[in-house]
Amino acid sequence: MNSRNRQKNYWLTRRSAPVAGNGQLRRKDIPAGETLCFYCPAKCCHYIALTIDRPRTWEEFDTVRWFLLHERTAVFVDNGQWYLLVFLTCTKLQPDGRCGIYPLRPKICRDYDTDICEFEENAVYDQFFELPEQLEEYAEALLGPREGGSLRSPRPELLPVLS
Repeated sequence: MNSRNRQKNYWLTRRSAPVAGNGQLRRKDIPAGETLCFYCPAKCCHYIALTIDRPRTWEEFDTVRWFLLHERTAVFVDNGQWYLLVFLTCTKLQPDGRCGIYPLRPKICRDYDTDICEFEENAVYDQFFELPEQLEEYAEALLGPREGGSLRSPRPELLPVLS
């Protein structure tokens, strides 16, 4: 069997492989010698994570807040390193979940090791921010209240209680 047919067979069999109680395939259930990527929905092709400097001042936190004010973004900290996470799909990802330029894929893709991939979605980060308000609360805990008031919207006035 040539490698192209073999890869195609891996792809076709992935849906019938053993799954965990939650319905997801576990890394340990992948048959020895087979490639983990053929069982994955290409999670690593649906985002980019860029290192950013750790914010140390309110001005720097405001820049990170600006990132979070955009759609499809998040910020996370892993082992002390800060990252901007942008959820978008690689333009070379094919409908079957495979790379359309695999032999010519970028170095970052070639260097990505399945030992560190999120195949089983069990990543735990030091911090994970999806909303600007989460980041501001974290910044206030580190830096104290911001001069000139909070970045958060003011609390609405309470409605009167009807008797």
